[in-house]
Amino acid sequence: MTNLTIQEKEYLLNTIREIPDFPKPGIVFRDITTLLNDPAAFKFLNEHLASRYENLGVEYIAGIESRGFIFGAALAARLGVGFVPIRKPKKLPYTTISQKYSLEYGVDELQIHVDAFKNKQGAKVLLIDDLIATGGTAKASVELIKQLGAECIEACFLINLKELGGAENLTKLSPVYSVLEI
Repeated sequence: MTNLTIQEKEYLLNTIREIPDFPKPGIVFRDITTLLNDPAAFKFLNEHLASRYENLGVEYIAGIESRGFIFGAALAARLGVGFVPIRKPKKLPYTTISQKYSLEYGVDELQIHVDAFKNKQGAKVLLIDDLIATGGTAKASVELIKQLGAECIEACFLINLKELGGAENLTKLSPVYSVLEI
């Protein structure tokens, strides 16, 4: 598996816009739309991820709503594997299973189709999203994958907000790879 150099990480980081005080004062929002709008940077990121995962036997890529869909679908097409969306409730049209998780002020929920991995026990799944903060969404996603009898071989994030500890907590359930750490 490959990792990026410091210069390559800086290149990608410089394509991500920072928006201070969004969505509330004190938060610095990392806007990945500027990376997506930069064809060279997006291609570079996809090439990096493809080289990291091409020889690991990935059978499916599960993307977390909604930005995980962008990275996951592009990588799945490149690797020639299936893409599986993990979504908020009532967004998937077929029979689903659900996993609830805690938020700072309440509870949220994610769902996946019951046949997302074609009922294959032990299917090798890569989970992907743009960012991991506290890790609640990612943890719920890994639990959904496991409930279907699949194996989450790694959870991949473009950005890890290290100070919030989500990636560290998630390592109890799955290996974690972050392209960038902030």
